[in-house]
Amino acid sequence: MLALTGCKTATENNLSYFRNLGDSPSGVMPQGMGYDIKIVPQDELSIIVSSSVPEATAMFNQPQANTATRGEMSTQAMPRLQSYVVNKDGDIMMPVIGKLNVVGKTTREIEQMIFARVSQTVKDPFVRVELLGFNINVMGEVKTPQRIHVNTERFTLLDALSAAGDLTEYGERSNVMVIREENGKQTYHRMNLADSNIFSSPYFYLQQNDVVYVEPNQIRIDNSKYNQNNAYKLTVISTIVSAASVIASLVIALAVK
Repeated sequence: MLALTGCKTATENNLSYFRNLGDSPSGVMPQGMGYDIKIVPQDELSIIVSSSVPEATAMFNQPQANTATRGEMSTQAMPRLQSYVVNKDGDIMMPVIGKLNVVGKTTREIEQMIFARVSQTVKDPFVRVELLGFNINVMGEVKTPQRIHVNTERFTLLDALSAAGDLTEYGERSNVMVIREENGKQTYHRMNLADSNIFSSPYFYLQQNDVVYVEPNQIRIDNSKYNQNNAYKLTVISTIVSAASVIASLVIALAVK
């Protein structure tokens, strides 16, 4: 009976992904959504403004001198461009241009904003805006639950699960939750890794401070209940044995007297 139950459980808890693709040797995945991340407060941006005449755009950049390494003259330290942290109001302050509201915009849209301002005084400027990473959390039935620092704007749910060592055999592949803050509210969406349609989900590409939670499957839940029940029974039995031992000791002591 145990063998038959084990076979049934193994069949019902298929560990493979994208099972709806069947045995087809090739094909086209569902069309994915765009992954343009919208800037939020506390994001850190790198902004570089340049042109064919570097002196013409130098004023739009905010240099910060590096510390020279030991044995080098301080004059050998090359300057680097300082990053900009988006404040709680969604603004950054750039030299010459002044305050820019960037919250809710993509890096491409911010580039276009700065380009329009710089073009008023500089011919054919080049503007590059990059998001200097963000964090996500991966929790639940993965091999290494952790907080992951992402240094690219294109980071998917599969990337996150891979970085966390993939799901354990106890992870519920049909019920992976992505929790996201949207318009000041915590929202969630359940993803089914057995279904290739996750590629077209707006939650497939992760964003700042997303939480990925992999729920335990029924085997893990049953094992947990079994272990808890056994631990409780062991505690009760241990208490009874201890009490019996004390009583027996008292009886022996009284009998000797």
